[in-house]
Parts: sequence; structure tokens; C-alpha cells
Amino acid sequence: MQPLQGHTALVTGAGSGLGEATARALAERGVRVAAIDLSASAAQRVADELNHAHGAGTALALAADVTDPVGLQTAFEQAAAALGPARILMHVAGIGSARRIVGKDGQPAPLEDFERVVRVNLIGSYNAARLFAAACAKLPPLADGERGVMVLTASVAAFDGQVGQQAYSASKGGVVGMTLPMARDLAQHGIRVCTIAPGLFNTPLMRTLPEAVQQSLAASIPFPPRLGKPEEFAELACHIVTNGHLNGEVIRLDGALRLPPR
Repeated sequence: MQPLQGHTALVTGAGSGLGEATARALAERGVRVAAIDLSASAAQRVADELNHAHGAGTALALAADVTDPVGLQTAFEQAAAALGPARILMHVAGIGSARRIVGKDGQPAPLEDFERVVRVNLIGSYNAARLFAAACAKLPPLADGERGVMVLTASVAAFDGQVGQQAYSASKGGVVGMTLPMARDLAQHGIRVCTIAPGLFNTPLMRTLPEAVQQSLAASIPFPPRLGKPEEFAELACHIVTNGHLNGEVIRLDGALRLPPR
């Protein structure tokens, strides 16, 4: 799908971190961006800045919960009405969790914690993918027969999750596991599917940790020995969209990091 310019993209989790960086990278490349986030104020801030930097009509702010089928479909429909039908989905929204399966008090972890993380990270990803794909499949094909592309977000924890990451690793492992069958399923519609599995990145969530902890985590990365930059995630996401032969693939973006048990 080259060039990116002139297309419309749906970006979930656009209010901060990797999603915000992806929304900015797309806008810089001439893409109209629907900035979707659970936080209406965060989405509005990003959209306002993109419209100021790249011209009115570049971005639209939409508040939506990715686990809500009606709410997310409404947001996607509003984006199509305002910006044009979307051929790009960047699904970045997600949450983290750290809870041992047996707590220090000897009690089992609350089941609702596991359900919440899987619902947001895995079911939310599938919800966004199915709604995007159904609308995109109705669009006329481009010159190469492609109708659209979606980029999902997993984590290196899908492969080497740490102590206390059962829910998070399971949810991200589910995203990894559905990438290839989803790509095969949507091949008949000319829609590509890829997933990025980021390692340790310098996001607002990371910056809530003490500086010493951040430095220790950065030093654990083989090369380069630093936290990933959100812009590097965004660059890869944009490249996936433009490289028409990338399909059904999960790409680790981690500086050769392999997470230790704890």
C-alpha cells in the first residue's frame, strides 16, 4: 500500500505512548488519523496537535472502549464519515498486569484480574480487527489487489513472560496466535495482518518507575543498551503498511532482549 498519503487510519490507544507515536508518524506521512482512546481528553489533545501541525481535517478524536462492540463500531463509523473509509488499523490499546498466581497471603489470584487483562488485550484486539476487516472488505481493491492492512500489538512477554505475568503473557500470546490464521482468513479480501511484539520502551507507563529501575531495565537490553523509542515502534508500524509482502508475521522489536524470570 504505497504511498501512505491520502489514506485513513484508525489508531487505538492513540492518547499516549506507542499509540500516540504511531498516530503522529502516520500524520507526518499524509495519513488522516482517527485518534481513538479510552480517555476522551487524551485523544483530543493528540488530535488537536496533529490538526495544528498538519492542517485541519488531519485528525479526529474519538473516545471508545476497545472491548465494547457497539461503542467501537460507532467510533469506526464516525471516523469513516469524517475522514473517509479506513484502509489502515493500528491497534495499540492495551493494559498491563503483574500478579502472582498464589499471593503472599497464600490466596489464589483473583480470577477477575485475569479476565480483565485478557478481555482488554486479546478480546479487544479481536473486536477491533473484526470490525475493521468487515468494513475494509467492502472497499474497492487498490492497484495491487490490496484493500487494507492491520497492525496488532503483542509483547515479548508473549514468548518469555516473567513471574506474575500470566494474564499479560496469555493475552499477548493470544494476539500472536491469531495473527497467522487471521491473515489467512482475510487473504481472500486482500487484507494483510501483522503484529509487533515490542520489548522495553520509554513510554509514560515506564516513566512511572524509579529512575534507577529504568536504567537497570535499559542496561539489560543487549544492543542498543537503552529503552526503545516510541518513534521506532511507529516507524516499523508504518513500514509494515507500505511493504506489501509482509503478512501473517509477528515481529519482535526489542534490541535482542530476552526477559529473565523476574
